[in-house]
Amino acid sequence: MLHNDGIAITAEKINTILKAAGVTVVSYWPSLFAKLAQNKSIDDLVLNASAAGGAAVAVSAPAAAAAGGAAAAAAPAAEAKKEEAKEESDDDMGFSLFD
Repeated sequence: MLHNDGIAITAEKINTILKAAGVTVVSYWPSLFAKLAQNKSIDDLVLNASAAGGAAVAVSAPAAAAAGGAAAAAAPAAEAKKEEAKEESDDDMGFSLFD
């Protein structure tokens, strides 16, 4: 929103938007995103988010928080998938108890 309106992106302004939207985030996210916005073009981040691979995840969380927390609901689902992937059976490892 700040970028679209041509307003400088600062941690204070991000916090104001988050508070107005009723969204709570860990206190360091607004300042990290503000620093990112100073060093990178927001247009480039948005347009190249899918090409960035793993970096897109790091960018999407603060961006979604600034946009109202839409990705906050998706984050637990992603964590659940990670936990499922960690569980492996003996069959997946190439051996079993009776080999």
